[in-house]
Amino acid sequence: MPLQSTPKYTVPGLTVEQAGELIDILQMRLHTLNDLHLTLKHIHWNVVGPHFIAVHEMIDPQVDKVRAMADDVAERAAALGGVSVGTPGALVTARTWEDYSVGRADAIAHLGALDVVYTGVIEDYRKAVEQTGRIDPATQDLLIGQLRDLEQFQWFVRAHLETAGGTLRTGGADSEAEAAHRAVR
Repeated sequence: MPLQSTPKYTVPGLTVEQAGELIDILQMRLHTLNDLHLTLKHIHWNVVGPHFIAVHEMIDPQVDKVRAMADDVAERAAALGGVSVGTPGALVTARTWEDYSVGRADAIAHLGALDVVYTGVIEDYRKAVEQTGRIDPATQDLLIGQLRDLEQFQWFVRAHLETAGGTLRTGGADSEAEAAHRAVR
């Protein structure tokens, strides 16, 4: 990965090159978290149906926690000597995923789509945990704690999608739209 964020100084024990690699990793996590909290609010505003209140109230604490995660990631990058870019344009330019695709929809449909979103976020977080672990245990520790929270949020979502037999209604879905469709049938 080419370094774009090599700082002029960093924390003791790391080279500026190592810090630059960490800052790049953290910048992508910041984009992911900013996108995720906006996606969660979109769901919060556009969920309907008999499970409306349960999902509506489940989402807000996730939004708050994800916003706090973004703040922690940006502050870690600053501690490493970096500059965090949290603007919408930078997010859209850098992201490797598409916009959330479900509009006004049944609560369970949104949860099916959100499960796909969380899967992508968690897979990318695991890669970042592995990458940071080779360089800096303090940054890795931050990401591990956030990963645990993200996995718990996905568990909350999946509890609504799980059948009595222990399978997910959305199993095998490759897209948000497909997962939303499978969740409600």
